[in-house]
Amino acid sequence: MVNIIYLTILVFSVLLHSCSHSDGTTQPEIGTLDSDEPIKNDENDHSPFSDYSEQINQVVRSVLQDSKGNFWFGTQGGAFKLVRDSLKHIDGIKSQSGKGVTIKDIAEDKDGKLWLAHTDGISSIDEEKVTNYYESDGLISYDAWCIEADSKGNIWVGTIDGVSVFDGKEFIDFELPEGKLDTTRGVSSTKIVHSILEDSKGTMWFSTNAGLFSFTNNPLKNVSESLGISTPFINEIMEDSKGTYWISTKESLYHLKGDTLENVTAEKLNLGKGIGSIAEDKKGNIWFVFNQHDLYTYDGKKLTEYQKQAGNKGPVIYDMYKDQKDRLWLFGFGGAFRLEEGKFVNVTKDGPW
Repeated sequence: MVNIIYLTILVFSVLLHSCSHSDGTTQPEIGTLDSDEPIKNDENDHSPFSDYSEQINQVVRSVLQDSKGNFWFGTQGGAFKLVRDSLKHIDGIKSQSGKGVTIKDIAEDKDGKLWLAHTDGISSIDEEKVTNYYESDGLISYDAWCIEADSKGNIWVGTIDGVSVFDGKEFIDFELPEGKLDTTRGVSSTKIVHSILEDSKGTMWFSTNAGLFSFTNNPLKNVSESLGISTPFINEIMEDSKGTYWISTKESLYHLKGDTLENVTAEKLNLGKGIGSIAEDKKGNIWFVFNQHDLYTYDGKKLTEYQKQAGNKGPVIYDMYKDQKDRLWLFGFGGAFRLEEGKFVNVTKDGPW
């Protein structure tokens, strides 16, 4: 059974809008939350605003709060740092030809240095110093999609053509099996790496188009194969506060607890473009994106779908992030939003922070 809640999004600048809708395979129960008349999702209309001048950026790809409490935003227009309630653009991050880049992911290493994956390599920020690294410096590909700093000080870069590991001196290719092309995505390859995670035990996890892989020392393990996950298309793996894992794939959302794998969404959601980003809120509920547009939560027993309301449109959610105050951020095409007291607040370039 899938519950449906009609969600209100608060916008502190211009408009009022909210998140989108998808039908499940079972008859849903209807719930309300500050609701107006619900409407069906129009997959051809993804424009939350007619004017994006008040937003952090039209497309926000990543959010990170560093160990000092500073917020960083990766966008289609580059990287921004929140300084005394004002956004500062990091001008030093550029492509090899001197042009701007789209920031896709941000990580912080054990020394407090920031690392950013973008459309022409990666960049590091150490205090005020920006260093750019390109394919010509040894990266396996210029098109970086994700980045992770491990507990040993290594920087893992997932690209459209595989993984590079940077030890502070040189880039080393890390070999992963070649997978399949996902023809439902606008950008795909047989070697693309969607996400990289180091878990609390120091194990590295790789979500790819060849499946889910784990690596501690040696050898590399094909987790998809050992668990019996049928699809090779793995989007993300997340470790929750209890030390269990959530895996988003082209077909389903899985919960891995010890050696037991549960298909959470089996026979509850129609197959589409699959499950995307995953996040855990302060109550332990799991939030995830389905079919690239629709927002669901899972409390361990039931699924709840959050629908948009008539006249309100939310972002096309690319990713989610939980900050140090346990506030859940959702961001993508349309800007950045934050979940507060059951409502989503649009965070513009003027806040609220």
